Amino acid sequence: MTDTNPTVLLVIDLQKGVLPGCLDADGVVARTAALVDRARAAGAPVVWVQHEAEDLPWESAPWQLADGLVPAAGEARVRKEYRDAFAGTDLDEVLERLDATRLVVAGAQSDYCIRTTTQSAAVRGYDVVLVGDAHTTTDAEWEGVTIGAEQIVAHTNRYFSGLRYPGQEFAVVSAAEVEL
Repeated sequence: MTDTNPTVLLVIDLQKGVLPGCLDADGVVARTAALVDRARAAGAPVVWVQHEAEDLPWESAPWQLADGLVPAAGEARVRKEYRDAFAGTDLDEVLERLDATRLVVAGAQSDYCIRTTTQSAAVRGYDVVLVGDAHTTTDAEWEGVTIGAEQIVAHTNRYFSGLRYPGQEFAVVSAAEVEL
């Protein structure tokens, strides 16, 4: 074990092609950028996850991170194609190299990549903090029922706040309350 911060800030899919139509996208990006600065100051590694799809091809304009989010030299970047940032990627290996035991998660989209990745992290034994005001999504529809983005974010926070696994800690906190 190295003498490093066991907390990693995991920034998921805050990309130019993902954010249009998302709830409070500018606010989420601003709060995440502030978290990135705080993580770096605290010596907590930042890991950037970017989704790739037909409409988000690697290195295209829509694939790029939102303005104001700039990875520093040496910060890990994980390319993914599934909603779970662990599926088919080297994220687990990246976190292992960083001696991570606790993840602070921000990003998009609440009902897809955020929910799936936080759950997957829990199953893998990580303590997880979901930043309740630093994840976002768009309105959704299912069988003629519209579900507002605000409801999806709130439900994601509620669901995650009730998660319990033996010997692990989970929390939903605001960006201002995150301990790094």
